[in-house]
Amino acid sequence: MYKVKVVLKETLQERGMSINELSLKSDVRRAALSQLAGGKRENINFEHLAKIAEALNTSDINKIITLVKVEENE
Repeated sequence: MYKVKVVLKETLQERGMSINELSLKSDVRRAALSQLAGGKRENINFEHLAKIAEALNTSDINKIITLVKVEENE
C-alpha cells in the first residue's frame, strides 16, 4: 500500500523560500500550506497543487509530492 506524502518543506528549503512567500505567490492560504508541509492534512486539493507548482515554477510534481510505501497495518 502507498501513501501520498507532501515534500513541500524540502522543496522550500532548497529554494530558500518561506511558507509565507509561497502563500503570497500561489494564493493558497498560509495555514493550508503549513498543514501540507507538516503532513497534517489528509486531503490534498489538486487546485492547490497546481498553484503551488506554478508559484515554484516547476512542472515536476515530484518536487511537491511523492509516494511512500506503508505497512498494511498502519
